[in-house]
Amino acid sequence: MRLIILGGPGAGKGTQAQKLCQQLNIPLIGTGDILRQAIIAQTELGQQAQPFVEKGELVPDPTMIEFIRARLLLADAAAGWLLDGYPRTAFQAEELDFLLDDLGQRLNWAIWLEVPEPVLMSRSLARKRPDDQPEIVQRRIDLFYQCTIPIMEYYERRNRLLKINATQPLEKVQQELLEKLHS
Repeated sequence: MRLIILGGPGAGKGTQAQKLCQQLNIPLIGTGDILRQAIIAQTELGQQAQPFVEKGELVPDPTMIEFIRARLLLADAAAGWLLDGYPRTAFQAEELDFLLDDLGQRLNWAIWLEVPEPVLMSRSLARKRPDDQPEIVQRRIDLFYQCTIPIMEYYERRNRLLKINATQPLEKVQQELLEKLHS
């Protein structure tokens, strides 16, 4: 199964994605982790991405699609995967569809974790990661609303969107997710 998980910063994407990947036995491809590792390793792509990540801004599309292409070509992703953190714009969603066509793959579902903005802010700040400062988190939330919301419409038009109420307890979110994926 090939999935993406969408939601604002602090929506629970990472937590739900990990649980789902264990259930479905597919790799979790977290673009935040990929970016952080590339920056630490000072790879060419990592160096291109670093200034954007440090400001809480989106990494340019051509750079991100190269990260995704490289990761989807690895052997563990052949039978399926779950993308967390990409796509973040409708343009990226379309680019991902072109990439998947090129690779002979197709996205099964885009999972939308719905959470109100005040909850996104409090959850993000509670994580206490170095890049989770209030002004950076607010910038991410603002970018999320500006750029990412149109993705929902993109996948909704293609009948590939699963909306999940992510303000419920973790187990309930997971249960609703599995029920919708298998119905």
